Amino acid sequence: MSVTREPDRLVLFTDAVVAIAITLLVLPLVEITSEPGEGPPAELVSHHWPQIFSFLLSFAVIAHLWFTHHRLFEDVRRYTTPLMVLNMAWLLTIVVLPFPTELLGTYSGDTFVRLFYVGTISSLLLTAITLLVHANPEIGREAGGLSRPVVLRAAVPPALLLLAFVLVPLIGYYGLLLMLLSPLAQRIR
Repeated sequence: MSVTREPDRLVLFTDAVVAIAITLLVLPLVEITSEPGEGPPAELVSHHWPQIFSFLLSFAVIAHLWFTHHRLFEDVRRYTTPLMVLNMAWLLTIVVLPFPTELLGTYSGDTFVRLFYVGTISSLLLTAITLLVHANPEIGREAGGLSRPVVLRAAVPPALLLLAFVLVPLIGYYGLLLMLLSPLAQRIR
């Protein structure tokens, strides 16, 4: 039998880790402003556009994942060890994202870097957390079991991310826009 606890502490820790990760994204941009001899600010921005793009992309990705996590944890009334382990694994994917973001800013056209970047985004862990919350009345406020709609809603984000991964060599990061379809696809039954 696992010990259950109120989710506030886990949620606050998660929010803090996400906030730190999202803040770390901007540090490489701060460093480029101190480079001597870059010329006027417009040239600095245009010269470092890949780094700026990678920052904006990763900010949007982390924000989207955090919103999803936030909505999911509104239904959590207690947390257990399995939920904590899955949440920590999800946080690992958030914390590691500044690394592929930096690679993306430096090697923006490299196919391996693009695939590595998209591969580090893990909505699969959010899916596992969703299934755990909905399957376990000890955890979820309205745990009604793993009904077909619950499973389908949980499967949509990783399916869209997998499709984005496949499309990256063809259309670049535009495939990540599929993540924006996730809430819409989850509402459609």
